[in-house]
Amino acid sequence: MCQVLQVSRSGYYAWVDRPPSAREQRRKEQIEAIRAAHEQSFGTYGSPRIHAELAERKIDICVNTVAKLMKQAQIRSVMHRKFVVRTTDSNHDLPVAPNLLDRRFEAKLPDQKWCCDITYILTGEGFLYLAAVMDLCSRRIVGWSMADHLRTERCLDALDMAMKSRQPGSDLIHHSDRGVQYTSTDYRRLLQSQNVTVSMSRTGDCYDNAAMESFWGTLKTELVHHRDYQTHDEAKRSIFKYIECWYNRKRRHSAIGYKNPEQFEASLN
Repeated sequence: MCQVLQVSRSGYYAWVDRPPSAREQRRKEQIEAIRAAHEQSFGTYGSPRIHAELAERKIDICVNTVAKLMKQAQIRSVMHRKFVVRTTDSNHDLPVAPNLLDRRFEAKLPDQKWCCDITYILTGEGFLYLAAVMDLCSRRIVGWSMADHLRTERCLDALDMAMKSRQPGSDLIHHSDRGVQYTSTDYRRLLQSQNVTVSMSRTGDCYDNAAMESFWGTLKTELVHHRDYQTHDEAKRSIFKYIECWYNRKRRHSAIGYKNPEQFEASLN
C-alpha cells in the first residue's frame, strides 16, 4: 500500500500513531453534543432546534455546521405519516360567530388569544379523541381532555381546565372551528359566563385555525405515529407525558424564538 501511494513506511506509521488534530477533536465533540441534544428530544429535533439547544449550553457552532455534521453522522429528525379522520361536524343550525381572529396567530401577552380543536389517536381499542386549548402568545397547551367519544363534554373539560389554571380576563378571544361541540348551548354558556369573545373559522377552511393544526401535526409527527397504542389508557399516559413534561416545559418552538412555552412566559414577567 505504501508503494502504491508512494509514501514511506515510517510516514505511514507516524500517521497511524498521531493523535487526533484539534480540529478533528472539536468536530467529534460537536457531534457528541448534537447527538445528545437529538436523543434528549426523543429524536424530534432538526438542525435549527439543536442549534438553539447548543447555543443555550454555550457551545459555539453555527446552524449550517450543525446541519452538515448531522448529515455526516446520519442524525435525522423523525418523519411522519398522514392519515385523516374527520372530527368536525359543522352541519347544524346552531349559532356561529364571525372570524375575529382572522389568522392573526400572535399575541403580546398570555391569555389574550386561545385556539381550540379536536383530533384523534388510533389505538387497539378504537379512536381516542383529544380536545385541546392553546395560548397563542406562548403556544402553551393550557387545557386538554381525552375520551373515546366526540361529545361536547370533552371540549368543555378542556376549556374548564384552561379557565381554572389560567383565570383569564375579559379581553380573551376564544377561537375554534364551527363544530357542533363548540357551538353547543353548554359550551357557549361557559364562554359567556366568563365574558369571553368568541371567534370561529370559516366553513371548511383549516388555515383559519392553523396554529392548532400545527400542534396536531407536531404531536403526531413526534409521538403518535411512532407508537402502537394497544389501549386508551396507554395512549392517555403517553400523551399526558408529551404535553405536560415535554411540549409545555422543554420543547423549543420556532414561533417564540426557540424557547419553550414555560420559559417564554417567564421571560414576559
